[in-house]
Formats: sequence, C-alpha cells, structure tokens
Amino acid sequence: MELKVKYQYTYFIKPFLIKENKYEKYLLSLLNNKNCNLKIFEKERDINLYSYFIQNIREYFFPTFSFNREKINNLERLDNKMKAMILSKLHCNIFEYNFNTKVQGKVTDNDGIFFNIDKVEIICFDTGVCFLLIKTDINNSEKFSDLLKFNYRFKDINSDFTKLKDFTNIKIQTDKFSNMNELSDFINDIIGVNNNAIELKDVDLYNKRFFVYTYSCIDQGNWSEEEDFKEIQSDFLRYSNVLSNNDTLDFNVNEFDKNIQVIEQFKYSRFGFTKQSASLMTSSIDLNNYTKLLFDFENEYLYTLIISLYQRIYLKKLENNFKSKKDINNIRKQFTKFTNEIWMNEITNSITGTIFYNKWKEIFELQEIYDEIKNKYDVIYKELNIENSNNTNKIILLALAISLLLNVINLIALITLK
Repeated sequence: MELKVKYQYTYFIKPFLIKENKYEKYLLSLLNNKNCNLKIFEKERDINLYSYFIQNIREYFFPTFSFNREKINNLERLDNKMKAMILSKLHCNIFEYNFNTKVQGKVTDNDGIFFNIDKVEIICFDTGVCFLLIKTDINNSEKFSDLLKFNYRFKDINSDFTKLKDFTNIKIQTDKFSNMNELSDFINDIIGVNNNAIELKDVDLYNKRFFVYTYSCIDQGNWSEEEDFKEIQSDFLRYSNVLSNNDTLDFNVNEFDKNIQVIEQFKYSRFGFTKQSASLMTSSIDLNNYTKLLFDFENEYLYTLIISLYQRIYLKKLENNFKSKKDINNIRKQFTKFTNEIWMNEITNSITGTIFYNKWKEIFELQEIYDEIKNKYDVIYKELNIENSNNTNKIILLALAISLLLNVINLIALITLK
C-alpha cells in the first residue's frame, strides 16, 4: 500500500568555511544585505530552547540570550560596520534571510512535485565555520515516494554533478529565481564563493551536497501497530539514507539497527542517523508527533545536530592545520580553547537531547578525531622539543669550540710574549 504523509519538512544544510581574518567582513556583508536580519533569542519567547541547553552552551552558541532590551536597542542604532565589529567578538551569530514572498518550485516528474522554501538561516562561528540552512516542504502531494524523490534530488542542487545535468528534474516557479541555476548562484553568493571582494572560500566538506535533516508524519492507516513498522522498514531505510524511491535495498537486521534509534517515550517514532543525514519518521496515531515533536525536531534537536556537526568540522580543520606543522603554538592554543569551551560530555539536561548528542558523537566519530589530533600534537610537540634540544646542543658545542679556540690563541700569545 502506498505510504501517505500527513506532515513533512526538510532542512538542507550546507556547511562552509570562511577565512577567520575575513570573518568580520563577512558579517558586514550579511548586515548590508537588506534581506538578512540578525536573529535575537529571548528567554520568554524561546523558553524551550533556553531551558533545553545548559548555561555555558547557551552562552557560546546563543549569546543574544544575555542581551537585554537596552543592549539590543543600542546595537540597532549602530551603523553596520560598528555592529559587525561587535558581533565578530561573539562566538556565534545567526541570521535569518527573508524572501518577502514564499519561494515555490517544482520537481519535474510526470505531474511534478511542487515545493516551498519556507525559511533560510545562516549560522556563523568566529572560527570561520558556518552553516546555510534551507527549510523546504512539499505542498501538493501526500505520497511518501514523492518526499523520497524530492530529498534525493534537491540534496545535489549545488554539486558539480547536478550542474552537468542542468537541473532537469527541478523547476523553480517564483519571481525570486527563474531557474535552479539562479538558486545555486544565490547559495554561492550567501556563502561567499562568488564575492571576490571579501575573499571567502568554500570548503567541499560534503562533496558540495547538502546534509539532509528531514521530518515526516505518516498516516496512521500505514502505521498504527508496532508490527506495522516492519512493513515499512525498507521505506524508512531509503528515507534515512536519502535514497530515491525506486532504489532496491538488500539489508539485514544488524545493518538496519545501525541507522535506527528507538526512544521509549516516542512509541510511534523512529530516528535515523548517518553522516549525511538525520531523519525522523512518525505516525499520526500519536497526537504528540504533529503537535510538539515536529517543532522540537526543528529547534532543540536541530541545534543539537549543528553543535555536533560544528565540533566535527572544526576538529577536521585543526587536523588539517596540524598536517602542515606550521605555527604549532597557535594551533595548540586553538585546540586548548576548543577543549575548554565546547568539548564536553553534556550540552543539555534533556534525556532525549543527551541520547541524540551521544549518537551524533558516535556517528561523527568525534572522540576518535579528538584523540587523533591530541596524539598528533603530542608527537609533533616531542619532535619539536627534540629538534630544539638538538639545536641548543649544537649552539652549546659551537660556543665551547669557539671558547676553546680563543683559549688556545691566548695561550699561544702568552708563550710568544715570554
């Protein structure tokens, strides 16, 4: 029986990297963009997010929580250049991009799959690691197979491979973009690829594909008993691995268990984790799935992913820097700062959030990467100490040789005088 979807949305997440010495300039470019607004978090309005994260995580990733009304007003009065300078001192800044009108598009396939771009966010860290988040939803289909097709095709819109195909499967229908190439250009402009004035550099962290973060609530007619899920396991596996609807799968139970997370309080929900995607499939038989869980998934749990993904990318960046063996002292300071500020075992008091964070640490191999960097630093540090010690010994030997030579010369001079 064809799976039907009652509610769904997908965030396509693009990690990118800018030069740290251009960070303030990049913030200025966003502030100068009339469609970009700094996102201010407020305790009363964002109470769920505020209470979800522990204090030091809030201070690092959501510093505007500490802004009072006077500080916000003073910030808004400043010119953009001064504002960029102040914001550059914060660890993290989040911007919302407003299209004014909803962006609509179409995936061409028989009658087509129509979709909306509902929200765009840019998350910027002072380390140069940034994220572009694009929220979409399908608006003319209840078919789960259409959601699979859409996620599978859209994830590649900014990749070189898709450019070769000229976006034949996706059509934009909006005044904002006349075609998918223009949407790709918009993405490149946001992340700085085409802006030579501020010399931003995109890093190909995911082969220029998006990380896919997706939610779906299946009609209870397809999933109302525990046994029902066995009938849709193949669909879930395609969904969690961002495969097309017609991909044939050959998997065993152990392989399936690697991708799935069952959390007791969410009886009719299944979470999927891979290095390329995060997925949540639920059933409409549980009211909580489409009245609360879908909002938690795109707020608290989404930012839990971003924090984990940020840790992985920054660690990989440090790892690359270690390979060059240049400016080791500065890299050591960065690594120590990372360890003290955001390398921690917990980020939330939420039981579910802790499960997710631990799962992401496992999927992204954070502990392994961290230990590898630490071991590399220890080896390099020892090598440098040995090298410095050898150089010191050479200098001492040279000084002794010169001293001995001078003593011999003095001795010869004394003998000559006598």
